[in-house]
Amino acid sequence: MVKLLSLEEGIKAVKLARRAIESYLRDRTVIKDRYEGVFAEKRGVFVTLRKNKNLRGCIGFPYPYKRLDEAIIDSAIAAATEDPRFPSVRLKEMDDITVEVTVLTPPEKIDAKPQDLPKHVEIGRHGLIVKRGAFSGLLLPQVAIEFNFDAEEFLSQTCMKAGLPPDCWLLKDTEVYRYEGQIFEELEPRGKIVEMEAKHYC
Repeated sequence: MVKLLSLEEGIKAVKLARRAIESYLRDRTVIKDRYEGVFAEKRGVFVTLRKNKNLRGCIGFPYPYKRLDEAIIDSAIAAATEDPRFPSVRLKEMDDITVEVTVLTPPEKIDAKPQDLPKHVEIGRHGLIVKRGAFSGLLLPQVAIEFNFDAEEFLSQTCMKAGLPPDCWLLKDTEVYRYEGQIFEELEPRGKIVEMEAKHYC
């Protein structure tokens, strides 16, 4: 059973992400903060940035390759500087940007017939990863809520995120994985941090 983060740990995670971004934007320093407990465990994580409620950057690690604290730092810096959809964040923008951290459970392959896959996807609870050959795509649980997808549409959109046809989840050699995400977010820049229900797009 994967341990959930407490609110106190979630607050620490978001503050760590913001500190990592601002330190890097200020003088290109990658902070080395390391914590004990859940932060020493290997976890998947995504960091999402929003400016005036609009997406400003989102990058992370879907698989638990790194310690959570290290993964948060690396994801935060990458979300601010490496998201190909946006120009790099400027330091002064951080006054207008909210920071969100989504901590993931390890992805589990859905062992079901292709036509039965939608039955194993719970909207609002599960995020998805689709793999086929060299192609791979991920959508966080927040996406399905934001765009009011049902399970079939969520599967199709994840296929398209991977650069594949929307119906590729029905093909025999396509692998579909599900995972869950625990979300902590600033309500306003540098403001109160709360645990959120899945509702935002990345």
